[in-house]
Amino acid sequence: MNKIKGTGVALITPFNEDFSIDYASLEKLINHQIDGAIDYLVVMGTTGESVVLSKSEKREVVDFCKKINAGRLPIILGLGSNDTFALVEEIKSTEFDGIDAVLSVSPYYNKPTQEGIYLHYKMIAEVCPLPIILYNVPGRTASNISSETTLRLANDFENIVAVKEASGDLQQIAEIIEKRPANFLVLSGDDGLTSKMIAMGGDGVIAVIGQSHPKDFSAMVRAGLKGDIEKANQLHEKLSPIYEPLYIDGNPA
Repeated sequence: MNKIKGTGVALITPFNEDFSIDYASLEKLINHQIDGAIDYLVVMGTTGESVVLSKSEKREVVDFCKKINAGRLPIILGLGSNDTFALVEEIKSTEFDGIDAVLSVSPYYNKPTQEGIYLHYKMIAEVCPLPIILYNVPGRTASNISSETTLRLANDFENIVAVKEASGDLQQIAEIIEKRPANFLVLSGDDGLTSKMIAMGGDGVIAVIGQSHPKDFSAMVRAGLKGDIEKANQLHEKLSPIYEPLYIDGNPA
């Protein structure tokens, strides 16, 4: 799964003042990411405001991103829901041409048990034709995917290939890194913790700061993955003042 190592950027969806999608700005953003040497694009994540776009808008944004990207970088598609059966049907009806993997958030609002989370992903894994990246973000979902559940899913399903970890719990993350099966990737979901997670043995990040600073941030990740901790720390310090302001406003905004 080298395609999802390194720096992925969860693209925003720019809007015009009349709330229509600003495709001209989206084209500029995609090219800015590619020129900034990131490794892959993430489309229709939370940062892309997927939860408030219509089905037709989602399709149009995905098709537009594929068109502008023109095969230059891998594309990861965000597909998640707290309604497991609805998500299974959505996966079955989705056209995955030009998509390399799926990023799927743990069920939000429902606050499922760990067994419930396991069974949710089991049903997805059984129908999804692409590799799946688990997404653990307790701050949004109100429930945590425990290290035990992540490792159970990683061992039980060959197409569950990675986790985007945004729990902020470094002890939990360290346990996943230590006990994961071969080729299972651990990706940071927190920009500010990325350098530290890579030093712990992580494999990259799905970032927000990459929208604005793709060159420096992807250089920091590459340095960390190569073991150049000094360079990675220097770039982390350079970017540190920017992490917090990017989260002043939530999304959907």
